[in-house]
Amino acid sequence: MPQMMPLNWILSFFLFIMIFILFNIMNYYSYNMKNKKLNSENKKIKQNKNFYWKW
Repeated sequence: MPQMMPLNWILSFFLFIMIFILFNIMNYYSYNMKNKKLNSENKKIKQNKNFYWKW
């Protein structure tokens, strides 16, 4: 039935877009969660580097 073909393409397109958005959201939050754990350690290291700076 060729009349149903546009509907099939639209559904495939929406499925792809939803998977793409879901993947991007998951990637964004997984990246941020790793940085939050390291962020406090990096601040301590930066403070110590300023403390030992000599000219």
